[in-house]
Amino acid sequence: MKIDQGMNSARKLKADLHLHTQEDPKDKIKYTAKQLIDEAWRQKFDVLAITNHNMILYDDYLKKYALDKGIVLIPGIEVKVEGKHIILLNVNEWREKEINTLEELRCHKGEGSLIMAPHPYFPTLTSLGKKLDHYIHILDALEYTHFYFRGINFNRKAERKAEQYNLPLIGVSDAHLLSQFGSTYSLIDAEKTPQAVIRAIKENKVEIITRPLKLSWGNIILGLKHTISPVLGPRDNSSGG
Repeated sequence: MKIDQGMNSARKLKADLHLHTQEDPKDKIKYTAKQLIDEAWRQKFDVLAITNHNMILYDDYLKKYALDKGIVLIPGIEVKVEGKHIILLNVNEWREKEINTLEELRCHKGEGSLIMAPHPYFPTLTSLGKKLDHYIHILDALEYTHFYFRGINFNRKAERKAEQYNLPLIGVSDAHLLSQFGSTYSLIDAEKTPQAVIRAIKENKVEIITRPLKLSWGNIILGLKHTISPVLGPRDNSSGG
């Protein structure tokens, strides 16, 4: 594992594998999947995974829209099981009513898929936290999330756990605003296909490019919204978010 504060010059795939869009049934987000892909093209990303809550936003049209801009789109979803969030990548479907426990997520574990713990030690109700060690056998990777400051970084324990269990650590934005996108991401040493990206992650061929956020009231309020949103429940789509 390597974490760099600046841009790495080696040509590897620039990837963000935890992203939300306006189509998310839970969160109020202003930009659509197409607008996210447009921004990713502007920032020269190679690989994206849209991981909306409890839904897979992926079809031939969106796949082609991304490919036309040189971006590989990997199907993804952020599921909620036993009150905890888990990221599933490169899975074809999600049948929420068929998965009641974290242990049952093992049915999605396979050579071509990836199961990741998002923001595992952030102070939210949906983070795995103390449960991570018990369910480490179902996980393929841990997440290094963009939301942190100098001196306040809940990713540090995830770093130690990734080293302890020899798991890859993946840099992501978990973007809910376009301004968050690009602050933390991964460079993956892989061919430009979903299968090759998943394989390279499991082989720990990942570097994290990241920078801390500026400590400001705006960023603190944003963090609080992320912390309390699981308590407030789903947002109302009629509001136009």
